[in-house]
Amino acid sequence: MWDNHQALRSLANFLLLASLSMLLYAGGVWFVHSPWFPVKKIQIDGALKKVTPEQLKYIAEHELSGTFFTLDIDNTRAAFGKLPWVREAQVRRRWPDTLEIIVVEHEAMARWGENGLISTSGVWFDAASDAPLPVFFGPAGSEQEMSAMLGQLRQALASSGLKPVVLNLSARRAWRVELDNGVKLELGRSDVLMRTERFAGHWKDTLAGLGYRIDTVDMRYPNGFAARMPDYKAPPAHIGATR
Repeated sequence: MWDNHQALRSLANFLLLASLSMLLYAGGVWFVHSPWFPVKKIQIDGALKKVTPEQLKYIAEHELSGTFFTLDIDNTRAAFGKLPWVREAQVRRRWPDTLEIIVVEHEAMARWGENGLISTSGVWFDAASDAPLPVFFGPAGSEQEMSAMLGQLRQALASSGLKPVVLNLSARRAWRVELDNGVKLELGRSDVLMRTERFAGHWKDTLAGLGYRIDTVDMRYPNGFAARMPDYKAPPAHIGATR
């Protein structure tokens, strides 16, 4: 081999190429991790109403690490996504020293019992709000179904001028709805919207004029309804005269 000049030349070229590759790799690693390329600016955009500047500053100071090149985009996105009202965080680098973060907030549509909120897209999220929101009580996993039902009930009740404020969905998929005037509707498991529309059609012309406080209206009857009025007292029976 040592007398084979072509083989020696090939070996020398290989070793030279390997050395250059190692030098380039080492240089690249140094360049990427060099403190000469820190993230100097964090630009946050988005229509923010619930997320506070203090929360964003805390995440930026305590969760983000690395240089402009080494900062983990996925971890950064997840760090901002941990904030209660953040639905989505988009993160991207902008040369030479800026990290651009676009924050999209949840918009609350209802409360989920005493624990969390439901967004307008029907997603549960863990946050607090003092806004007057409808309340859902239902089985786990029924968030989307109850969100859709809220919109449909609002339409079905439009002619009555009443609004749903509490929606109960039982494990047997039976619906019970409380309205903003305190009346509770028993709607059952089938024909829920048809029964709601039937109630709305009778409210102003019949039920609202009864003169008694109505606690519950059971709409599960095929051709009518039953109203529970706690203050109602039946008139005394008249006993006819006898001879």
